[in-house]
Amino acid sequence: MRKREHGLLPNAASLLLCGLLAGLVVAAAAFPAVAMSGLAAKAGADTFENLPTDIDVLPSPQISYVYASDGKTLLAMMYDENRRDVPLSEVADVMRKAIVAAEDNRFYEHRGVDVKGVARAFVANQNAGGSAEQGASTLTMQYVRQAISYSAKTPQDVVDATDKTPTRKLREMKYAIDLEKKLSKDEILERYLNIAAYGHGSYGIFAAAHVYFEKDPKDLTLPEAALIAGLVKAPGTSDPATAEGLPVAMNRQKYVLNQMVAMGYINQQQADEAGKTKLNIVGKRTPEGCESVQRPELGAGFYCDYLRRWWLEQKTFGEDQYQRANRLRAGGYTVISALDINTQAAAFKYAADQPNVGKNEKIRLGNQNAIMLAAVEPGTGRVTAIATNRTFSNDNSKNGPNTNPDKKGQKGNYPNTTVPIITGDKDIPGYQAGSTFKMFTAVAALEAGLPLATTINTEKQFQSTFKIDPSSPAACNGPWYCPKNAGGQSGPYNMWTAFGSSINTYFVPLEQQVGADKVVDVAKRLGIQFNATEDAKLAANPKGWGAFTLGVSATTPLQLANAYGTLAADGLYCDPTPILEVKDNSGKKVEGLDPKCKQVVDKEVARAAVDMARCPVGDQSATGKCGGATAGYARKYVGRPVAGKSGTTDSEKSATFVAMTKQLAVGGFLTDPDWPETNKDMKHPQINYATLGTLKDGLAGKPVVQFTAPTKDKSMGKLVEIPSVKCAAVDQARSRITRAGFTVTVSPAQVASPCPAGTVARTEPGGATVKGGQVALIISKGPGNPAPPYAGTDPGTGVRDDTGCSLPWVC
Repeated sequence: MRKREHGLLPNAASLLLCGLLAGLVVAAAAFPAVAMSGLAAKAGADTFENLPTDIDVLPSPQISYVYASDGKTLLAMMYDENRRDVPLSEVADVMRKAIVAAEDNRFYEHRGVDVKGVARAFVANQNAGGSAEQGASTLTMQYVRQAISYSAKTPQDVVDATDKTPTRKLREMKYAIDLEKKLSKDEILERYLNIAAYGHGSYGIFAAAHVYFEKDPKDLTLPEAALIAGLVKAPGTSDPATAEGLPVAMNRQKYVLNQMVAMGYINQQQADEAGKTKLNIVGKRTPEGCESVQRPELGAGFYCDYLRRWWLEQKTFGEDQYQRANRLRAGGYTVISALDINTQAAAFKYAADQPNVGKNEKIRLGNQNAIMLAAVEPGTGRVTAIATNRTFSNDNSKNGPNTNPDKKGQKGNYPNTTVPIITGDKDIPGYQAGSTFKMFTAVAALEAGLPLATTINTEKQFQSTFKIDPSSPAACNGPWYCPKNAGGQSGPYNMWTAFGSSINTYFVPLEQQVGADKVVDVAKRLGIQFNATEDAKLAANPKGWGAFTLGVSATTPLQLANAYGTLAADGLYCDPTPILEVKDNSGKKVEGLDPKCKQVVDKEVARAAVDMARCPVGDQSATGKCGGATAGYARKYVGRPVAGKSGTTDSEKSATFVAMTKQLAVGGFLTDPDWPETNKDMKHPQINYATLGTLKDGLAGKPVVQFTAPTKDKSMGKLVEIPSVKCAAVDQARSRITRAGFTVTVSPAQVASPCPAGTVARTEPGGATVKGGQVALIISKGPGNPAPPYAGTDPGTGVRDDTGCSLPWVC
């Protein structure tokens, strides 16, 4: 009896306090300026009327979707929380009713705070004696709590938003009361449905519907809606996709159905039938990131990663990379990438397997030798494809050993890797591109006024004036750089024929004539970045970099494709971009992301360079001057006007091929990314056919566009004949060539020749050059006798020269 009497007083006191609290809440709703000050004081907070009413609500995290250039083909989803807000009109009516029944059956009756609920919870908690706690949060208050948490700017803000204190509860009530004055019930319900967590990595009703049933929220049935609605109370323990959570979820579903019957939303028969319906719970987590790209047949993981890396560099999306990454994974962007489905599919197919190169020469997915391809649209810089014979994945458990002797015992990057081997970064500077760099020398020569018809009488081995390490295999006669032709060619070549046959001893003297610094400058303007430490040092002071024209600097397929694509676009350089358009979560286009382009090469120079580049690929220049082709089958294979160049490094450590039309440029490399200094020969058929196949398939169905012919000035030019000074004394030769209007230099290197030692063996260039151009005197070291001193008179000018003479002088 005493025990029962002891319980009566506390319960009576509880009812009194509960009534007082209910009255305060009602008063707060009606007179917020004066109510609840006592309770607020008890909570250690400011008076109720001084609590803020406006929530600084930031958008909750949303999935960003990445699409191909068609705007329809989904490539990847980026998110921290799997959520995509949808309007209430796109949510099934049974789902709306189910969530109200599950969480707040008086939702349409209260004004943000449920007085009866507060009273009920207060009594229940008092009776529990602290062993349990019953909440009285309405849907509005629950939304407020989560909105405050998502809008937190500091860790303390998060704690304050979720801490179980009277102050927090009062703040939620104040916010909820004010929110109900500003928003309709349906607007609040919509926000709640989109912000709530539903378990199994799903946030918001859109994600929940897809994770559990692979359907849109508007298509949810009664039993499905009731199940999902029951999850928000304890999404961690009631996950129906797990064996442990399924019974809990089904019990919650039964509760929701009974609540819906009690509220008159459905009848008992409907509830019974729904409870008996066997649900097909998929429980499929939404793929996230570049390792889980959609459409695996496109092999777009490396493209996705390039887009992500590009995003992190864009100031439009935040002040630093942390902010930019957060925007991508939480901003709900719709990203229309520049990836072209046909080009990307072709690049991945040809990188994985090239059927045209013979059974013994195939490079398949998982081979340590990587075929790496990048495609760029000239005139926009839009990257339409990035592919390799690798899988974009961090799982290296089945990878083979690293082939680099310095990394013995480590895993290699095949078949799985997330290293940006195609696009490069500060740690992946790229690979040597070989003779494709001869293009930069040709452009520099054209800019200097030398036409494509410029002829050089080439030798099998050329002794340049560039100095290198005397112990180098490329050195001769001490420290002089002395390149050879791979095929042993010699004789007169012009730019068309030298580029077509890839004559080293044409382009090194041409580089020497125009200046290596000018050649390096062209490469920089066309987007070559020099990320390797040694390359950067040489590029900073490039006047002595004689081997540059032969492609000893590292670059990437993307840089190379864009460099050639710039010339195809008449010299208009555009920063490479993976983007066509980006829309924010409201559907508004994000400005400032259009292609960033500038004219870096005169259009006539660019057209002449492209005309020359038609020769190596079996096409024909506008004036029919091509001769020789290192990939003569390319024109027929592609079936349209094409230009390009192949390249091979010393010892064939890499094989490179770049091909272009007016609409598309494709750069390809074949090498070992683990060990670019590999001692294995890289053969051209694989990379040539992979590059050409990507170009051909990427252009399928598109109109044929002709190249623009160069002007006569750039093709044939106005060359002036250089006087012959063979075997003449140096001072005599200098005087004669200077009077002809040229600038004269004397090479410090000496070459063996029939001329007497100390006389001029030849000029560089020989024959003719641009008016006012530079002519170098190459000195003979013999064998032969020194030229005797004598006097002569130039019959054309009457000028006497006492240092020696040769024809046509009268001596």
